[in-house]
Amino acid sequence: MNQENIQTHSYRWYPVVVAVFVTCLLTANIIAVKPVQLGGLVFPAAVVIFPVAYIFGDILTEVYGYARARQTIWIGFACNLIAVVAMVVGGLLPAAGFWPNQSAYDAILGFTPRLLIASFIAYLAGEFLNSFVLAKMKVMTSGRFLWMRTIGSTLIGELADSAVFITVAFSGIWPPDTILTGVITQWLLKSGYEVIATPLTYVVVTYLKRVEQLDVYDRGTNFTPFKFEAE
Repeated sequence: MNQENIQTHSYRWYPVVVAVFVTCLLTANIIAVKPVQLGGLVFPAAVVIFPVAYIFGDILTEVYGYARARQTIWIGFACNLIAVVAMVVGGLLPAAGFWPNQSAYDAILGFTPRLLIASFIAYLAGEFLNSFVLAKMKVMTSGRFLWMRTIGSTLIGELADSAVFITVAFSGIWPPDTILTGVITQWLLKSGYEVIATPLTYVVVTYLKRVEQLDVYDRGTNFTPFKFEAE
């Protein structure tokens, strides 16, 4: 099915996929404050859930097409912005005198402007690249080699996400070799997650294509990221 024919279709599972995508994104941003150390590797706890957002981004593009994925990316961005504003305002409100946990609230739910900007830019760059590459590869391969498309698009999207976030967030704070190591470590961890999850991706994609009776090929699609409409 081409993108121009998608408007007449109903979407039984699309809201569920969007909900999982947004939940993974918001959860990742909250738990990212905790650094995890395994052996000599140090990485944010968000690694356990953030790659799932990429997996569902792949599923959205593969089944519903780039335009629907683009719409979901902007929905995720808006939901994240709302959550951040609520957390910041909640932190600024005066705490009750009997509540001794303001510092804990600030440590977990507080955001520095630089990290926030880095996170938002990295998210948009990585997700849009991921969706764009997968959609283009699907047309080029005539829908074959799903594993190659999901892994290939994730490698590019996660590299952009990791490089943008760490560079913007920590340039001038970390030495250049540490920034490079951090980018490569996060990129490989997140991309490895996609590789391991490939069999599950196949199962979900196959199921959704069957029950939705939908398999969009983005021929003639407007790939600008600066639209919200799914058309």
